[in-house]
Amino acid sequence: MRRCVIIGGAEIKNYALIREYFRPDDYFIYCDCGLKHEKFLSVQPDLIIGDFDSHAKPEDLHNVIVLPVVKDDTDTIFAVKEGIKRGFDEFLLIGATGGRQDHNLGNIYSLLMLKQNGKNALIVDDYSEMKIIQAGEVERVKFGCKFFSLINISGLARGINITNAKYNLDDAEISPEYQYGISNEVLSPDNDAVISLREGYLLLIIVRK
Repeated sequence: MRRCVIIGGAEIKNYALIREYFRPDDYFIYCDCGLKHEKFLSVQPDLIIGDFDSHAKPEDLHNVIVLPVVKDDTDTIFAVKEGIKRGFDEFLLIGATGGRQDHNLGNIYSLLMLKQNGKNALIVDDYSEMKIIQAGEVERVKFGCKFFSLINISGLARGINITNAKYNLDDAEISPEYQYGISNEVLSPDNDAVISLREGYLLLIIVRK
């Protein structure tokens, strides 16, 4: 199954880095002013979605979904839902973080919505990668990143274990009110940091060097 790549309007500085994440068979959805990135990303849209309050409406409306300006969903969230509707199981979001914090948070929480719908999703920007880890999964973080952080964005996460890191955890809890899982480090190129949890969800942020 092809992966759904959703391109929002947040700033992208390192286009070459972002293009490294693309696959030949990706399905690209551009959201409104995300179209400003088309030339620099060198990939044409398979679908365009937007209310076009921040970018000119395409003259050719083939494969374009025009949304009303007044609506519940942002253009990006609508694109996420459209990708789910079209049956994609894997998502990559770019141009989704940076700039307005309300849009940042809304797009980050879309990772949780996708995970709860059984989808795998990743947000990539100039500085980091973000994904959701859920109970029962084991995630590995490789040596070479600057930091990795675990943020609880939903309920209470219990039974958290981290090994092979600067700050290890054993059967720990992280609540949304107290975020102490920030700025951890992988110490050795010979051993990945290993993360797991028994209950809940965690946002994993890997910060590049």
